[in-house]
Parts: sequence; structure tokens; C-alpha cells
Amino acid sequence: MDAAKPPQSKYRTVLIKLSGEAFQSKSDGLCIDPTITAAIAQRLKTVKQMGARVAVVVGGGNIFRGVTGATRGIDRTSGDYMGMLATIINALALQNALEKIGVETRVQTAISMQKVAEPFILRRALRHLEKGRILIFAGGTGNPYFSTDSAAALRASEIGADALLKATKVDGIYSEDPKVNPQATRYTQITYHEALQRSLKVMDGAAFSICMENRIPIVVFNFFVEGSIEGVVQGQEIGTLVTL
Repeated sequence: MDAAKPPQSKYRTVLIKLSGEAFQSKSDGLCIDPTITAAIAQRLKTVKQMGARVAVVVGGGNIFRGVTGATRGIDRTSGDYMGMLATIINALALQNALEKIGVETRVQTAISMQKVAEPFILRRALRHLEKGRILIFAGGTGNPYFSTDSAAALRASEIGADALLKATKVDGIYSEDPKVNPQATRYTQITYHEALQRSLKVMDGAAFSICMENRIPIVVFNFFVEGSIEGVVQGQEIGTLVTL
């Protein structure tokens, strides 16, 4: 008897935004936990096996945040560049984990660093996706004052992604911070305009605006719930959908 086929992806191309905290150990403080990183790689492989072309934008908050550095006396521009370098470290760790399980992967950076990764070149990025490689974008946009959320929205627009999947530690977008107000309402669907008008902090305004202009739906979901990303890629109603 043939093995059961894996569920199929609703999307042809997805861009997954992973926070730096996704790589971090909660128990022993490791900023990049090899076991956690291996588990992330396996889940990305599963998404690829579902038929989706997969691109990833990684954050660097487990190592350094430019905004946090600015509050401690580091110049904001320098701090942001330090944060961009942190995203490249995470990207290389994820690439290593993916290649260990047989997944062809390329890292492209917005900051030229040719000894460890390719520079971001759109035509080359599209070619990698056509060849079935998982593509990891690092270095943010290459400019200070822009978050990795903005980088995710920008890269999703450039590669023609069908959806931007924002993998977080909360199960969607709420009317208020649910940690502050347990009565906060979770939205199952919301428009870009509503997200911007209500200044919802799950993504920055620039990211929402870029996705709105290019009609790229955003799904915000809890990455740490087992099967969540696989369900989102299948088209299940998980998390919050941001659309027109």
C-alpha cells in the first residue's frame, strides 16, 4: 500500500517570518538552542513537502535588538546594524540545521558578506525557489530604522509570495495585550486599515502598509503550538488573518 500523501499547501509561495526568540532555549538561556533549531528545520521541511515554495526571514532578538541597545547608550544606527548581524547568525544556524536533514538551502543577506552568504539578488532568489530550495533572508532590509517585519513584507512582495506567515508566541492579533488585559478580544480576521488605525503592535505599520499595497495576506499565529504552521499552510483557520 502506498504511503499516505502529506496534506497539500493552499499557497504556491509562502514567506515565513521567524522571530529570533524562536531559536532560544527557555531553560538554560542558550541564545541558539541546537535542539530547537533542528525542530524548526524539520517543520520547514514538512511545509516544503506539502508543495509550497518556502522563504524565511529571521529576526535577531535572541542575540541583540537595536532598539534595546539604544536605551542603553548605543547609537541607534550602530545598534540596528548589530541587530542585522544577529539575524545572519540565526540564518546560518537554521541553514546548517536544514542541510543536516537533506534540505537544499541558501542564505541571502541585505548586507554584503560573501564569505558566508550570497548577497540579496532578486533573480537569483527566484531561481533558488524554482529549484525547490528553502531561501533564508537575513540582514533585514540592510538599513537602520527598519524592522525585520518590514524586511519580511518587502521580501514577500519582491518574490511574489501568496502569504506572509508571521510566526509568533501568541495565537493571533488581540484588541489589547492579553497579558495586560485578559479580557482582550482575539480577532479571527481583520483588515490592514483596521490594524493600522488601531496601532496593533504585532507588526509595525510599515510592514502592514507594504502588504496592503501589494495585496499579500498576513497570517499571525502561535508557532509554538504543534501543527500550527502546517495547518496555516493548508488553509485552516488558525490565528488571525489580515487582509483587505
